[in-house]
Amino acid sequence: MKKFLNQPADFVPEMLEGILHAHPDLLRKVGDDPHCLVRADAPVDGKVALATGGGSGHLPLFLGYVGEGLLDGVSVGGVFQSPSAEQMLAVTRAIHGGKGVLYIYGNYGGDVMNFDMATEMADLEDIRVESYVAGEDVASAPKGEEDKRRGVAGIFYVYKCAGAKAAEGADLDEVLRVARKTGDRVRTMGVATSPVTVPEVGKPSFTLGEDEMEIGMGIHGEPGIRRGKLLPADEVVAEMLPPILADLPYSRGDEVAVLLNGLGATPLEELYILYRKIHEVLGTEGITVHRVDAGEYATSMEMAGFSISLLQLDEELKGLLGRPARTPFFEQGERSS
Repeated sequence: MKKFLNQPADFVPEMLEGILHAHPDLLRKVGDDPHCLVRADAPVDGKVALATGGGSGHLPLFLGYVGEGLLDGVSVGGVFQSPSAEQMLAVTRAIHGGKGVLYIYGNYGGDVMNFDMATEMADLEDIRVESYVAGEDVASAPKGEEDKRRGVAGIFYVYKCAGAKAAEGADLDEVLRVARKTGDRVRTMGVATSPVTVPEVGKPSFTLGEDEMEIGMGIHGEPGIRRGKLLPADEVVAEMLPPILADLPYSRGDEVAVLLNGLGATPLEELYILYRKIHEVLGTEGITVHRVDAGEYATSMEMAGFSISLLQLDEELKGLLGRPARTPFFEQGERSS
């Protein structure tokens, strides 16, 4: 293991301490627990609050999207470990501005269990909480079993659209509607070419040959759908895009947003080589690209690889995607639709 750290057990708390020192104008911790982070001006009175949570090791997911126009708070666990229900509840209390709280999180067992517990505890304190569980990874379960799918990078679009709707002053039911609508319209698939090392474990969590890739692998190293020799970029895209397009399905005449996400160790240069082919394939299918977001949005420590997410747009979602946002890891001004 070659990493810039001190003691492996201190990896997460020291990372959180560094982020809080770097962005005191945007983030603060709840009480003395740096695992519970909220936007600096929380709670925002009269606005539906959005919270997320999950394990560390995925920056900028999850805590990187806390701020104006996106999320209000996050509970942070250890590397690939769920935060506790008590931490989720502490964040919920700190961000509640009187209009309820929406939880948006990925479809992983520990997160589901602890967010459900936090919801029950919040109800005892008369805080209304609703949830949206993201699961858009088409490689993780077949069509017809969408409730079993993992939530991966496409959750960024759910954060963005629901966060923009909340910033407009919409009520909790409307914000939940937008979260569901966005999640229903996004699909993702990923591929990995190298393993990940959890600091406290100290060795790779799986092995891939020097000339191998695994299509469909999850962001914790969950098994994919095919392992084989590393192919040229165009051939990888040509294998990954059709299952994404067929699943919703996306159709000729659609307008989409494309999220091309690096998993931690893939240079931007390679992502744009990949996008070149994505653009070609979508054009051939008669699908128009409205917006491209390329970079690291949901990583897996130092894993090499990438994921492709497509969001099927309409005028409402195009407008919400373009709204301003400001967080430690994402910032944009107004975009025309």
